[in-house]
Amino acid sequence: MGTSNFVDYVKIYCRSGNGGAGSVHFRREKYIPKGGPDGGDGGKGGDIILHGNIQMWTLLHLRYTRHLRAGHGEGGSGQTSTGAHGKDIIIEVPLGTIAKDPETDEVLAEITEEGQQLVLLQGGRGGLGNDHFKTSTNQAPSYAQPGEDGIEKNIIFELKILADVGLVGFPNAGKSTLLSVVSAAKPEIADYPFTTLVPNLGIVAYRDQQSFVMADIPGIIEGAHEGKGLGLRFLRHIERNSILLFLVPADSNDISKEYNILLNELNKYNPELLDKKRILAISKTDMLDQELIEEIKPTLPENVDAVFISSVANIGILKLKDLVWETLKR
Repeated sequence: MGTSNFVDYVKIYCRSGNGGAGSVHFRREKYIPKGGPDGGDGGKGGDIILHGNIQMWTLLHLRYTRHLRAGHGEGGSGQTSTGAHGKDIIIEVPLGTIAKDPETDEVLAEITEEGQQLVLLQGGRGGLGNDHFKTSTNQAPSYAQPGEDGIEKNIIFELKILADVGLVGFPNAGKSTLLSVVSAAKPEIADYPFTTLVPNLGIVAYRDQQSFVMADIPGIIEGAHEGKGLGLRFLRHIERNSILLFLVPADSNDISKEYNILLNELNKYNPELLDKKRILAISKTDMLDQELIEEIKPTLPENVDAVFISSVANIGILKLKDLVWETLKR
């Protein structure tokens, strides 16, 4: 996913179709000059529908879409003929997409499975024809129902990446390098902060032809929950990860403090993130000898499994995979 091709937020004006009007019609044939009412019902207005597509990774295809309008139902006609239904609009979206009302922030729909379909905006019902209103005392009703109006609403579409493991760390912690080593993903890597400007996904091969999905989330900085740095734009992607893999480089001044700052940012953004399983990986450990590693171990935060790794020197990578897999299984 290149920088210019990853889109995870769009706002679109959507309108479902109006229902068609019921018909006022009377049966008129050569030998039946005064037949009863036979006006048909109006057709239903088209719906706005979301459809989950596992082949999609981004909302790029919706970037320049400003309006989506479903078709209107057609009016009924004689011989109790129902009008044609309005054409539905089906919006293909990647898994992990939510639709929200921008005014209330209410989640209107959420797509998490391949082929899942949800009606976002219901089309208006068609009106009843005058055939429905005949009675013993009113055998020639000259009225019918109009069709219901459709629903119009601005809708925000947000993508929250679905992955088994989300990489969490400050910029330049080595997240992209790790992803490039354990998977076939090729994120941009350089020795300066904020190299990663969009989330990257990689499928990590494991023992016995098993695998799991890892997401490299752009770096967090202190104050990210307030929108600093890349802030809120990418914190939401962490919400859908099963496990959070924290990366702190071995040359950090205080590994435990850095870990707690990251944890605090997640807590302030969404306290429920702290309920997720966590693993701490100390990266870039090829610059440490065993004596230094033993000195660091007692200073690490408690209540979190920790592993020392080096993506460049391939140190501890298999151990990390084993730990991730065991945590996923739990």
